[in-house]
Amino acid sequence: MSQSNESDKIRHLRELKARSKLGGGEKRIEDQHKKGKLTARERLEVLLDRKSFEEIDALVEHRSHDFGLEKQKVLADGVITGTGTIDGRLVFVFSQDFTVFGGSLSETHAEKICKIMDMALKVGAPVIGLNDSGGARIQEGVVSLGGYADIFLRNTLASGVIPQISAVMGPCAGGAVYSPAITDFTFMVKNTSYMFVTGPNVVKTVTHEDVSFEDLGGALTHATKSGIAHFACENEVECLQLIRKLFSYIPSNNLDDPPIIQSKDDPHRKEEKLNSIIPENPNKPYDMKDVIHLVVDDGEFLEVHELFAQNLIVGFARLGGGPVGVIANQPAVLAGVLDIDSSVKGARFVRFCDAFNIPLIVFEDVPGFLPGTDQEWRGIIKHGAKLLYAFCEATVPKITVITRKAYGGAYDVMNSKHIRGDFNFAWPTAEIAVMGPKGAVEIIFKKGIEQAEDREKALEVKVEDYRKKFASPYIAAARGYVDDVIEPRETRPRLVRALQILSTKVDGNPKKKHGNIPL
Repeated sequence: MSQSNESDKIRHLRELKARSKLGGGEKRIEDQHKKGKLTARERLEVLLDRKSFEEIDALVEHRSHDFGLEKQKVLADGVITGTGTIDGRLVFVFSQDFTVFGGSLSETHAEKICKIMDMALKVGAPVIGLNDSGGARIQEGVVSLGGYADIFLRNTLASGVIPQISAVMGPCAGGAVYSPAITDFTFMVKNTSYMFVTGPNVVKTVTHEDVSFEDLGGALTHATKSGIAHFACENEVECLQLIRKLFSYIPSNNLDDPPIIQSKDDPHRKEEKLNSIIPENPNKPYDMKDVIHLVVDDGEFLEVHELFAQNLIVGFARLGGGPVGVIANQPAVLAGVLDIDSSVKGARFVRFCDAFNIPLIVFEDVPGFLPGTDQEWRGIIKHGAKLLYAFCEATVPKITVITRKAYGGAYDVMNSKHIRGDFNFAWPTAEIAVMGPKGAVEIIFKKGIEQAEDREKALEVKVEDYRKKFASPYIAAARGYVDDVIEPRETRPRLVRALQILSTKVDGNPKKKHGNIPL
């Protein structure tokens, strides 16, 4: 082969690669920027380590010949796929390109996504999908719908094996929403991304409701009302950087341990502020996030689902350099009571941590489950059982600290010793009982209080007597239901040491295909 022929062929390859990088062309790229959105490739540059991206299938074209599509072929066909690294760790990525047919999913578009998902599963590396698509490519009909189903199957088979992260960077509607719904964490961007099964026009036609894109399926809607979005970010750069931060806490697959770093925070640090953080009045709220920040390494806590079901806090932190999943009742919201939304939120987080070998730390201050017809009719029994099921099923190290209230069935649910809690500690302020002192006294001493001359005084005396006798940690400690009653200031060193002891923990569940969680 002559030198000139070789040069021609190399020149042709370079031209193809350059054309592929242009996507839908300069005009459409400009339109994307005008909307305050990055292009598919620009997003990958922010997400991944510098110059680590290696593209796969840059030269793929669609195969459709209907509706004039054979004259509109664009290299890469609306999705950029490949591998890269985050902090040096391998990840597989796909980034939908809205400048090409509105990012719509074709047969080949789906095949590209499926290819990297199959590879990721084989090598045990996470998958990150950046979604920005108008949905199925209508001109391809059922072929594009089949492509979605191919992706859904892979999402399901990969669940619990490799972490799957979805970032919704633009539209995500119809069948497209089910892939992010199956993945482990969903990120959205305020004002530029939305998700819904049916759009505002269809909603208006069917139900006569007049609703905007943002109100129906925007980032804040899904972060506060539905709980679909785990993170609602101010802009795309913040979203992509937050994904990088999340990855610092989680392993690459279900056989790996989560990444451990050398922490400069003294594992033996005692935090005197904790000794006075619980109010004298047992009905007065305090912020459980203050407790978490004082205990964990360097006070750093990555909260998940921050805006949804705020009566329960979940998120990632480190103790002694190792990642932990934190689940905590929040007395500052609804007194920390468990309800439908918080139960589902907690159950999903517990199951993720258990699937990926992340120890669980529980801070408990729970007065019970939220009463009322709304909760009962919507199935608090079934939904509350999800959190119970998740804790029972989990075999990772599980440690509970009861800071104040642990009443009724909620005491059992929040990783009690009875459902395989490994270490269960209580502060001296802990109140462990079937129900709150006032409610218990009104039942036990109903007749005597009704007959008393001063009913309020009689009730007060009985409540105080009950609190001293039953609503304390010492009866539970006497039975071994809590392993120790500790000074609050000792919480951090005790947790770090407990995690060290449990680092070689092995536990299991009976052999079965899978359990039947109360969905």
